Amino acid sequence: MRPTVSWTPTVSAPRTTDLAEVVRVVGGRGVVVLSGAGLSTESGIPDYRGAGGTLRRHSPMTYQEFVGSEAARQRYWARSHVGWPVVAQARPNVGHRAVAALQRDGYVFGVITQNVDGLHQAAGATAVIELHGSLSRVVCLECGQLSSRRFLDRRLREANPTFRAEATRLNPDGDVDLPEGVVREFRTVSCHACGTGVLKPDVVFFGENVPRPRVEECYRLVDDAKALLVLGSSLAVMSGLRFVRHAAKAGKPVLIVNKGETRGDPHALVRVDRTLGPALAELADRLGCPLSEPAGNGSRIQRAVRG
Repeated sequence: MRPTVSWTPTVSAPRTTDLAEVVRVVGGRGVVVLSGAGLSTESGIPDYRGAGGTLRRHSPMTYQEFVGSEAARQRYWARSHVGWPVVAQARPNVGHRAVAALQRDGYVFGVITQNVDGLHQAAGATAVIELHGSLSRVVCLECGQLSSRRFLDRRLREANPTFRAEATRLNPDGDVDLPEGVVREFRTVSCHACGTGVLKPDVVFFGENVPRPRVEECYRLVDDAKALLVLGSSLAVMSGLRFVRHAAKAGKPVLIVNKGETRGDPHALVRVDRTLGPALAELADRLGCPLSEPAGNGSRIQRAVRG
């Protein structure tokens, strides 16, 4: 059930730093984007498997741990309570803005993201399928009630008026490392709707399945696409890799822009080995798509909560 840091590469896609092939295919329109954590690292949110990936030093919570242990839930919510403001204040980077510009101008017609940070939507992208859910929402495991993370944050602050801890290093799942003594001081809260239910962030934990209707929606999007553009994902888990395999099996071009090898390389027409922000800004520029200005303070949080 524990996530692995890497896999053993077999066959690689042609590797380049030239965007010519990406420009050619995306210029034909009808492209679906599949994005991963590498797209958000330039916004200050770390990834799991990149060069500085946190799996080398941090074990993320699994679904089985979370539902099976009250102590595990206390640990998760204490650490997440400290980390949430950092995630909420993150802003879209130039890569997110480039994807939104490509969608606005008709080159990209769909976005599937493995990220849970809401930054695609904050940059202006629409109809984004959040494959792994969103940290901006909370779900009750008993009654199914959805609520905003902002509302839970207020309830947790009220339940822990003297709790103090610093966010020294953010993890990709939105929590931070805390000493056990600090964690034991933290009080969790139950669902405000049913009064007793266990609250969980509305994200897919390691060891948990993506809801089947969401998977089918992604397959339909790939079926309707002319090409699949993978951005900032190592594709180390089947959650995203299956869509790459599906596109390749249907004879559709798979383009990957990622810093480092990916598990999808054998299925790709080309892999551009570059940092995402500058590469996507260049792609948008070469296709004549001006980038929107960065959103002002406050709009990121409001959009994420609404999303």
